[in-house]
Amino acid sequence: MTTPIGIGIVGYGNLGRGVEKAIALSPDLQLVGVFSRRDPLAVKTAGAPAYALADLDAHADEIDVLILCGGSRSDLPVQSPELAARFTIVDSFDTHPKVPEHFAAVDAAATAAGTVAIISTGWDPGLFSINRLYGEAILPQGSTYTFWGRGLSQGHSDALRRIEGVVGAVQYTLPAESAIERVRSGEQPELTTREQHTRECFVVLAEGADAEAVRNEIVTMPDYFEPYDTTVNFISAEELARDHQGMPHGGFVIRSGESSPGVNHTIEYKLALDSNPEFTSSVLVAYARAAARLAAQGDTGAKTPFDIAPGLLSPKSAEQLRAEIL
Repeated sequence: MTTPIGIGIVGYGNLGRGVEKAIALSPDLQLVGVFSRRDPLAVKTAGAPAYALADLDAHADEIDVLILCGGSRSDLPVQSPELAARFTIVDSFDTHPKVPEHFAAVDAAATAAGTVAIISTGWDPGLFSINRLYGEAILPQGSTYTFWGRGLSQGHSDALRRIEGVVGAVQYTLPAESAIERVRSGEQPELTTREQHTRECFVVLAEGADAEAVRNEIVTMPDYFEPYDTTVNFISAEELARDHQGMPHGGFVIRSGESSPGVNHTIEYKLALDSNPEFTSSVLVAYARAAARLAAQGDTGAKTPFDIAPGLLSPKSAEQLRAEIL
């Protein structure tokens, strides 16, 4: 019988909890434990052992892959290169403009250490990225459009919560329905960022915090909110707990193009998610399987979802895939 792939989880927020659930559905994977900056006694898992992050190296012999579940704004830029220097890792770094910079830092660490590091997995970046690539490769004459939501963004919500004076917050991305219909019709419009989406924030302030200063820091935050029309709503902690605990999300990737003059085609990929973190976690776990396989083959360095053969994500053998799915 094949030995299960040993997985360690770094960080135990919504994403870490989702990874624990996803591993439980994968018989070829085994959860070694959760590693947290918090006191392990305060980390209430669904059954996995909890350890201090400082004790990670003591479990190195049991861990084939670390799944990093921190935020992209301040956790992963530090943790991914640092841990790739000692372990094979998977992360969900999702700040699109900074992916090349993040890749370079992680690749340098992983290549020097002889580990594998798959970055920016999840659904966007991740699955949506792959579908954008397929669309452009298959219909080189055309336009690609990505719409997100309506849904709660984990990364953007995390960025809100890290602002001084904010004690709780969520952010929703809303697609423009009129823009989606124009794209589906094959019109190929030129849409600005602001024409495609808006962002809506619900924020709980700390006592004495300056609401206008917080609002200004949000709407001027590069990459996250500045390129969009952003509405900031200040609410109570009770309202946040009552009305904003669900984490739905989703969206569309649409490629509209032609194969010859007047012969038009549209490719559309859609996700509708009850739980953004649980779905993202499921993608991370599939890429952890691929990372372990690449490491076992002697591969090294940083990778993105573009570099991973689809068959490596599946627990099935290549023979099974050819017989059952191809």
